[in-house]
Amino acid sequence: MSERAAPSPSSKETITDDDWTRYFEVNVMSGVRLSRHLLGGMLARGWGRVVFISSESGVNIPADMVHYGTTKAAMAALGSGLAKRTRGTAVTVNTILGGPTCSDGVAASVAAVAEAQSLPPEVMKGSIIGQNRTTLLERFIEPDEIASLVTYIASPRSSATNGAALRAEGGSAHRDAVAGGTSRSKKPHAALIAS
Repeated sequence: MSERAAPSPSSKETITDDDWTRYFEVNVMSGVRLSRHLLGGMLARGWGRVVFISSESGVNIPADMVHYGTTKAAMAALGSGLAKRTRGTAVTVNTILGGPTCSDGVAASVAAVAEAQSLPPEVMKGSIIGQNRTTLLERFIEPDEIASLVTYIASPRSSATNGAALRAEGGSAHRDAVAGGTSRSKKPHAALIAS
């Protein structure tokens, strides 16, 4: 399982080449190296699970975190490509697209900002997630909620799921808007999607 760099908002003008390289190293190359080390043995045994923890930011890239979202998109592409190498085996490679999750790092950042603004951490946490218009959950996801999906996808029960990008992002307002509605609307809506 690979899950690495936390997002840090920046304008595209302030993101240095070193920052881009660090995000790419942490979010993409760590998965390349880990899977290079382990996937061959899994294929030889005919069973195994590779699970990448990406982000919904890799699908709906935030303007202030292009560096983060781009590397999370690359992580999902890596998972999809590696899954093609598992044909005919019980090895699977999947990617979980997490939404705003209250990981230890996020909790520490929220606490620091709350302290700087003389606010209780829970008030700051609510304020931050209240500004997030991409999740229908309207709260931070708990790490255990992501872990539940990892537990399933790492189990033998998930044998028919391979090469997938599985969402655990609390429901996406972005998807809803694309389908023709809005997440805040109380009225039902219908959309016709033609291909």
